[in-house]
Amino acid sequence: MTTSADKINLLGLTRQEMEQFFDSLGEKRFRAGQAMKWIHHFGVDHFDAMTDFGKVLRAKLKACAEIRGPEVVSEDISSDGTRKWVVRVASGSCVETVYIPQGKRGTLCVSSQAGCALDCSFCSTGKQGFNSNLTAAEVIGQVWIANKSFGSIPATVDRAITNVVMMGMGEPLLNFDNVIAAMHLMMDDFGYGISKRRVTLSTSGVVPMIDELAKHIDVSLALSLHAPNDALRNELVPINKKYPLAMLLESCQRYMSALGEKRVLTIEYTLLKDVNDRPEHAEQMIELLRNVPCKVNLIPFNPFPHSGYERPSNNAIRRFQDALHHAGFNVTVRTTRGEDIDAACGQLVGQVMDRTRRSERYIAVRQLEAGAEALSANVSRP
Repeated sequence: MTTSADKINLLGLTRQEMEQFFDSLGEKRFRAGQAMKWIHHFGVDHFDAMTDFGKVLRAKLKACAEIRGPEVVSEDISSDGTRKWVVRVASGSCVETVYIPQGKRGTLCVSSQAGCALDCSFCSTGKQGFNSNLTAAEVIGQVWIANKSFGSIPATVDRAITNVVMMGMGEPLLNFDNVIAAMHLMMDDFGYGISKRRVTLSTSGVVPMIDELAKHIDVSLALSLHAPNDALRNELVPINKKYPLAMLLESCQRYMSALGEKRVLTIEYTLLKDVNDRPEHAEQMIELLRNVPCKVNLIPFNPFPHSGYERPSNNAIRRFQDALHHAGFNVTVRTTRGEDIDAACGQLVGQVMDRTRRSERYIAVRQLEAGAEALSANVSRP
């Protein structure tokens, strides 16, 4: 008897993989497109709904395949319209997906890992440690769940999800194959039909995989920079010790050049009070990016418990933005969305079954610091 564990999950198959699957069943390849439309356009999760398949084919599919997305644990809607889904993946951990509406634009922020191995100092996801890579079905399943929540909409009609950003939990380039497969499905006309310019992969700087990326796909690229010099970035983004700024920016420029189009790199920069938000940091950033075709997205820090960082003042944010703008850069300041449901940038934590024990160590350190502060306060009292 075939169990669920033995069945092929069709949700994560690319068009080529789906065609190979129907080949293996002795069926015509055009069945792949039909199945993909049912799954991704209409959100179908059972074969009986596929009315253009005969009974024999449906029975054959039931015997060897399934359509299974991540389990939705909860869905929250912010006062500003932002939505957050917490979904459980096969490892038992939970990850978070966020939908951000803004005018005619609807951006879905998708996770690629349960937790994150990179441990950027200002990111709450990194403090949860790392558990597992998501499968292709679990990555695209987040788009599938969100898309279904807006109702079944044919591909010819404008959809609520216009953009997808791989900026949720995890470092996408450390789950390369599964993320690539999922992004192909996002762009496929039989999938979600999203333009390659509207699918963005954000990386903290895994240089060898940035170089590999252009061989497989031509999505937009965003670099989580967060510091304008190596010394500071080593503290904030530890992977910089392995791939310093000069090496990283060269890799990003190679990727953008490989696209063969007038595309620009998105620079993401989280502003931390008195850490990387001073005028000298703006001047260093101007010099660093002088010859890099890019647009800059400034992200005021979104607090989380025991982070040790604070959000800069509005004046400090404006000064930093103005300095870059006067130097000729296209600069935006990201509006904080979904903060009341902990869905803002840097706040995603999920429920990670931490294999690294990093979260345990982080909590222990914070408890020691809190104890030291309390002792100091008691000693200083008259």
